[in-house]
Amino acid sequence: MVHDAMLESGHEQVTHFVDEETGLRAIVAIHDTTLGPALGGTRLLPYETEADALRDVMRLSRAMTYKAAAADLELGGGKAVIVDDPDEKTEAKFRAYGRMVDRLGGHYITSVDVNTGVAEMDVVAEGTDHVVGTSDGLGDPSPVTARGIFSGIRASVETVYGTDDFDDRTVVVQGVGKVGQNLVGLLREAGATVKVSDVDEAAVESVVAEYGVESVAPEDVYDEPCDVFAPCAVGGVINDETIPRLDCDVVAGGANNVLAERRHAADLHERGILYAPDYVINAGGLITVAKEHEGGTMADAMAEAEAIGDRLLDLIGRAEDHETTVLDAAERYARERIGGADEARVASPQ
Repeated sequence: MVHDAMLESGHEQVTHFVDEETGLRAIVAIHDTTLGPALGGTRLLPYETEADALRDVMRLSRAMTYKAAAADLELGGGKAVIVDDPDEKTEAKFRAYGRMVDRLGGHYITSVDVNTGVAEMDVVAEGTDHVVGTSDGLGDPSPVTARGIFSGIRASVETVYGTDDFDDRTVVVQGVGKVGQNLVGLLREAGATVKVSDVDEAAVESVVAEYGVESVAPEDVYDEPCDVFAPCAVGGVINDETIPRLDCDVVAGGANNVLAERRHAADLHERGILYAPDYVINAGGLITVAKEHEGGTMADAMAEAEAIGDRLLDLIGRAEDHETTVLDAAERYARERIGGADEARVASPQ
């Protein structure tokens, strides 16, 4: 069953780890290492079943391959999940996990993700050098991620309205966590009218007070008229139920897997809504840890995030040339990079 799923998705390796002493249960999925070692965070969630955990890690690792390739990084795609209750995580488990990552010999490099942060990566680093996102690293990637999303929104606005001026533009930001809050600040600085929405009322109140923006009830956010809808919370929010409710010209946000299904990119296109692929414009976090891995600086990461808008404009142009969606163009570009690198590797003598 796992082998069939790997063949279908193109995965190179899926490794299940257990540690009897600590109770650690983890899965590492390496999707593709053509461009370089697989880099991706470790997510800790109390999955109901092992099948759920496997499905998630395989889906996420494949997305990381495309994110890295589309961002012109010399990295492959990987991801890991730890099946656990966040309230029961211990240093011993992460120490054991670090030893397990080390057994992969550098084919997989791990970092922070849902319910894992700098503190956990510091413990992982006790067992392996194949980790980024530690306290010795570049720091919180949220500002870099937000900068890339803002650059992507600006490119989308320029495409749709013929100018990247935000003075007459309204942006609805769904989700005001670290990335969302940074994005609101950048949009307000650029002159945009911003409305925010989140299930966390305290977070909404804080952002409203700090930036002087309006709020929208979570149940009404898809109906709110705007120029740009920026989903920065959970994935799957663009779906059969929400698409008919959207009153915008652009969907561009930082949440991973914004589309419930791939076909929804075509649905948006048919409605005249420009969709900026999330893995293209939210690559700032990956860029940050990639720079850390290379020995670069936060300034280097920020500069590459700023360039995401130009990359998106190129993909939009490719989509127009081929009369297809921007998502199709992004995937084609990523496959070209991976295929080109693979051909060069085969052709080059070792």
